[in-house]
Amino acid sequence: MPPLLTSMAITHSHCSPSPLLPRARTSVSAGGLPPFLPKEVDRIKDRQVIELAKRIERVPVKIDSVKKPIMSSCIKPLQQDSKEAVVLVHGFDSSCLEWRYTYPLLEEAGVEAWAVDILGWGFSNLETLPPCNVSTKREHLYQLWASYIKKPMVLVGASLGAAVAVDFAVNYPEAVSKLVFIGACVYTKGTGNMTKLPKFIAYAGVNILKILPLRLYAMTLAFNNVPEGSLLDWTRVGQLHCHLPWWEEATVGFMRSGGYNVVDLIKQVKQKTLIIWGEDDRIVSKEFATKLYNDIEGSVLCLIPNCGHLPHVERPQIVIEQILSFC
Repeated sequence: MPPLLTSMAITHSHCSPSPLLPRARTSVSAGGLPPFLPKEVDRIKDRQVIELAKRIERVPVKIDSVKKPIMSSCIKPLQQDSKEAVVLVHGFDSSCLEWRYTYPLLEEAGVEAWAVDILGWGFSNLETLPPCNVSTKREHLYQLWASYIKKPMVLVGASLGAAVAVDFAVNYPEAVSKLVFIGACVYTKGTGNMTKLPKFIAYAGVNILKILPLRLYAMTLAFNNVPEGSLLDWTRVGQLHCHLPWWEEATVGFMRSGGYNVVDLIKQVKQKTLIIWGEDDRIVSKEFATKLYNDIEGSVLCLIPNCGHLPHVERPQIVIEQILSFC
């Protein structure tokens, strides 16, 4: 095993569990759930999910490919008075609810935190369906940043969200002060043969992603430890946005467009970068953590033991400690 994976050096650190931050207080919102969330949200039992879901709102974002602004879903900070914002970007076919355990901890630490939905996933209103290819997703994130965040970001990308972050940081370096990658899926060269499939086959393939048994199986692969009784609930959280009427077409559009291929951009990243990885990741091997560490000059590597592909869900307090220390 390369020395960097076991070193305790400050800039080449092997992350180990440290004293945990106090659990975030769960306050009960005076309002209810946003009316645009699918009715299936009523099946979710996790109170932290529900309380964060109450914070989701839609803001208008104008992009060139559609005439009207897209009502775009995100979770906004209660105050915007800092010089730098932490912006959380979820993974493939997910939503801002992926940050249900990390967002409250960031907020309690006094961080100006945003959780945004990538165009085509999450809970934005896509009745006038825009193209959901990489360039449009990038433009949408930029316009959201320029319209509402308006300050340098610590851009945090989980899984495919790390590819979103690489693509964005290289194209708009003025908007990104630092990068954090969690279980980064950045070495996959797009969606492969999906670009050549007939539309009806693509739709059939995408619809498989929606079915509960497959999602349950994916959950068992993604996590090393799921709290007892939480597997079905966590699956429903990950599946929630799939119940919106435009999800299928938006996802097919992305898959047939070629998806993210940022391999040639990785070495162009100039921002200070923190790489977080679960040692027991069965989705993206931790060997890619070593490769990413070597490809981004001056990066910091943190391996979390006894943890799977989504440390921000499975070990949120350790992840937040690392991000706060890094920032």
